[in-house]
Amino acid sequence: MAKNIIGVVSSAKADKTIVITTQTRKTHPLYRKQYTVTTKFMAHDEKNEAEVGDKVEITECRPLSRRKHFTLTKIIEKPSLREDSLAVSKSEDTGKAASRKKDDEKVAPKEAAK
Repeated sequence: MAKNIIGVVSSAKADKTIVITTQTRKTHPLYRKQYTVTTKFMAHDEKNEAEVGDKVEITECRPLSRRKHFTLTKIIEKPSLREDSLAVSKSEDTGKAASRKKDDEKVAPKEAAK
């Protein structure tokens, strides 16, 4: 029977390939401390429909390449906000670089007067 794995897409840069990240909690046998183990799987996405941040289900299949042994079954959930939609334009930059420009503008006229 084929395995079904649910995870989050961490990369969709390659053509028809996505990388899924899953997290599991394990307990150390001696210290009884719980820790998180992250595993990555590569899966075949025929239509390039999955994007970074989507929660997806993948199913085991025959080997498609050296590291791809899964295919995308379905997209369970898409995030409400993506990093692309939160991009800030350069004109709205409010970091240290903006304050340095203001200081340079104040200094430049004094040097030109001398």
